Amino acid sequence: MSAATKPARRELKFTSLDDVVRDAEHLLAVGYDRAGNWDLAQCCTHLAEWMRFPIDGFPKPPLPIRALLWVARHTVGKAKFREYVGGGRMPTGKPTMPQTVAAPGGDAAAAVVKLRQAVERFKAHAGDIHPSPLFGAMNKDEATRLQLVHCAHHLSFLVPRAS
Repeated sequence: MSAATKPARRELKFTSLDDVVRDAEHLLAVGYDRAGNWDLAQCCTHLAEWMRFPIDGFPKPPLPIRALLWVARHTVGKAKFREYVGGGRMPTGKPTMPQTVAAPGGDAAAAVVKLRQAVERFKAHAGDIHPSPLFGAMNKDEATRLQLVHCAHHLSFLVPRAS
């Protein structure tokens, strides 16, 4: 499939983190076409990284970005959280931390394992959830719902091939 004939993005809504892992494993097993820019290894690595931040803490961004995030968190952060989680969608084309984006062409099988391990660790976590730099304080249920929307966002750009 050429870049000019990219498939349409999938409509995805996950109800559990186990559904996320099953979808990634299915994409690995049957192959996929890209409706976006990232491959399966990039998506799974990115999602695994973002799944550990609420547990381990978020990386400290550079000072100018920290200031912007502080303002956003104290003005529109909660409204954006409700918009994303309530609507089940995240906007496309928004910047992310470069250290959470792997180079293309990575080991997809290893990345799916990394995602599965991150999901298991997230599900088992019984401690506090670190506040999001954008959305602020969250409980485990809120953090889980945000993870489900984030995972659906990225995996929706990978369209399984007919088996």
